[in-house]
Amino acid sequence: MAGEIPDLVAQERTGTGKGAARQARRDGMVPGIVFGGDTDPLPINIPFNVLLKKLKEGRFKSTLFNMKVDGHEDVRVICRDVQRHVVKDLPTHVDFMRLKRTTQINLFISVEVIGDDVAPGLRKGGVLTLIRPEVELIVTAGDIPDHITIDISELEIGDNITISSVTLPEGAKPTIDRDFVIAQIAAPAGLASSEDEDEEAAEGEEAPDAEADAEATEE
Repeated sequence: MAGEIPDLVAQERTGTGKGAARQARRDGMVPGIVFGGDTDPLPINIPFNVLLKKLKEGRFKSTLFNMKVDGHEDVRVICRDVQRHVVKDLPTHVDFMRLKRTTQINLFISVEVIGDDVAPGLRKGGVLTLIRPEVELIVTAGDIPDHITIDISELEIGDNITISSVTLPEGAKPTIDRDFVIAQIAAPAGLASSEDEDEEAAEGEEAPDAEADAEATEE
């Protein structure tokens, strides 16, 4: 069930306080702290370029990492805060929390589509729109699903799949209460345009009849 958790390599930071943090930044590092669990807080340094790249990739605070620090056992962590420079908006400090296997966290889980080879809506020319390629779920750290699966094998044009129709892994639940749409099969652009034109033509044909009825009434 568990997907591949990305590694995040850090160095143990010697010394604490503002002086050690400033030195870390001069050395091209971002100071941070790993806290939580049954272990004392661990001061760390992360290469600035590595951290900046991961921040630009998005969803940094909702991604589970495997923290690797020389001399310490690997531990699963999640970011709890990123402090930034007030002017440059660059990271200046980062906080991570250790996770137990029973800890519940919010993570974005990818959506896998099956049945697209036989879906009648697609065979008729419909277009599959994956509205949510990822769904944010509340999961336990020790049982993180690699993905959730949606089956579109019976969907016709105009049909959709909502979160309530998806079988979620045990213990997982969506962070959103409402029954939101994950994917839908829409009519192809040509067919949709043709239907719009037919409706306009039908409306145009009704107008003269209405005028004739009005004239007849007046006579």
